[in-house]
Amino acid sequence: MGSINIGKAATLNELLHASIDTIDNEGEMTNSQVPRMVLLMHRWYLPSTELAGKLLLMYREATGEDCDAFRLKICHLMRYWISEFPAEFNLDLGLVRLTEEFRELASQLGCEEHSKLIDISSIPSYDWMRRVTQRKKASKKKGKASLLFDHLEPLELAEHLSFLEYKSFRRISFTDYQSYVTHRCLMDNPTLERSIALFNGISQWLQLMVLSKQTPVQRAEVITKFINVAQNLLQLQNFNTLMAVVGGLSHSAISRLKETCSHLAPEVTKVWNEMTELVSSNGNYCNYRKAFAECEGFKIPILGVHLKDLIAVHVAFSDWIDDNKVNIVKMQQLYVTFNELVSLQDANPHLEPNMDLIHLLTLSLDLYYTEDEIYELSLLREPRNPKSTPSTPTTPNKHVALVDWAPGLTPKPDPTVINKHIRKMVDSVFRNYDHDHDGYISQENFESITANFPFLDSFCVLDKDQDGRISKDEMMAYFLRANSQLQCKMGQGFIHNFQEMTYLKPTFCEHCAGFLWGLIKQGYKCKAQDGAVFNFPQSSRNQAVDGRSITLMTGSAQKISVRLQRATASQATQTEPLWHESGWAAGDSGSHTFPKMKSKFQGKEGKDRGFAKWENEKPSMCAKTEEEHEPLQNGTDTDEEQ
Repeated sequence: MGSINIGKAATLNELLHASIDTIDNEGEMTNSQVPRMVLLMHRWYLPSTELAGKLLLMYREATGEDCDAFRLKICHLMRYWISEFPAEFNLDLGLVRLTEEFRELASQLGCEEHSKLIDISSIPSYDWMRRVTQRKKASKKKGKASLLFDHLEPLELAEHLSFLEYKSFRRISFTDYQSYVTHRCLMDNPTLERSIALFNGISQWLQLMVLSKQTPVQRAEVITKFINVAQNLLQLQNFNTLMAVVGGLSHSAISRLKETCSHLAPEVTKVWNEMTELVSSNGNYCNYRKAFAECEGFKIPILGVHLKDLIAVHVAFSDWIDDNKVNIVKMQQLYVTFNELVSLQDANPHLEPNMDLIHLLTLSLDLYYTEDEIYELSLLREPRNPKSTPSTPTTPNKHVALVDWAPGLTPKPDPTVINKHIRKMVDSVFRNYDHDHDGYISQENFESITANFPFLDSFCVLDKDQDGRISKDEMMAYFLRANSQLQCKMGQGFIHNFQEMTYLKPTFCEHCAGFLWGLIKQGYKCKAQDGAVFNFPQSSRNQAVDGRSITLMTGSAQKISVRLQRATASQATQTEPLWHESGWAAGDSGSHTFPKMKSKFQGKEGKDRGFAKWENEKPSMCAKTEEEHEPLQNGTDTDEEQ
């Protein structure tokens, strides 16, 4: 630690004295490493109010000829603390009160100069760190922004993903990191939990964007675009989102698409291999660590790698030696990682995002699907080789994990925040596509927008006059209904054990009143509800369906007008299935179906297939119906604005 020798162990008071000794009579620090380490790392050992209390006690009890000079040095140390970590003096009310007490004592002793040094009245508000939701003032720049994935350039998409990543990264506090390292779970850690949800959302979204395309050539084009996005993320030095993109494309649901991959250009494959090698775990992520160390300025680290470093140090060393002495070796090693993470949060990303794109991206990234659902969709796109032997496992082999950390809790979305964010997204859409400002957008534009939400297009849109136009209220209802269905799917308020069922008599879904089409396996029934019919909660939107003519919007832009009648509870006997079969087989496509009228949910717990994901969430299934061509998952989950 430079010229300051504090040994391998020291008490907190000794560390404070060592920090004060680095300040000369002019108030300048001869070595800032020890004070910065102590002021950053003290929260690992005691609250900030206790550390400030120790300094206040030293100030009050100072005696002797040099007491004034010693007190001045203490105030300079406090000034350094305030300037380096100002958020603490805004968010910690106990520390704010103690600092004011400090100032009052200095004034009582006639030391106004000391009092001015520890003035915190000019510190800006850091309330945005308390909230997971942060709002940015709208840009004054005029012009229309493309809200469609197909129209976005890779650099533009990379920049907006980096903006979302940066907003999430800069909110993570020292206490959030400490909580995860010490408890190794996400309990009561919503900020870090949201960062993980963003990481997972990016990986899943790009998988769904690939699998939403019908032909291998189209899927290869989407993969190529995301590889180009990865290149731009590397240029922007955003390694965390780069890992999410590489992990998503490395997922078995994508990597197994041999026919799709055969259409990738050789130069694209070469770039892909370079990106994969860069973030691979070989040599303890040696390639990533080297590239990250060579970067200067704004950069976003792969959080999982650095959190693993912190955990390794925490497990290897004890916090204290001889009960009351800090283990300096551990403190120094933790400090190296913590100091880098905290310092990077103050870097300027120099990004000018379009907030309309941010609203759409945020909602797109919050879609939730299980890994089983995504993999079954992959099987529909490219079925297994029919020559495969019966012993071929149903579940794909697990790939080498790029990152496999942070098992934790599934974020619980706040319905109020979700609805607000949906409203902001809808406003953005109409601001860009309602050219004549009559409160409507065309059906073509609506379908283009929903293309950013793969397999979300199975919901009914009320079009009373059937003029092919979509109002803002209709679009709001579309996404709110999707969100409601997804919350049900994620088990908000329900704990069920659903089993695939075949209904021998005409049956209607007790949630959406839709007819369950198909010859076999038309839906699900909760196993725990045997002998009784489970009624899903009724909502106000169902009450408006009786006898109403609606237009069903399908993925192929077909419009089918039907008249719905309300389904009554327990319309038919529910029997056990004729046979059991896991998943959705490709051979089921021969059943009679009504195009895209229903949603299909997977009831099994998602399996860990080892791709770059922070956590494996365990959803509960709400309802399932049969679809002819592809499984459809419905709903959006925006637990907060990014």
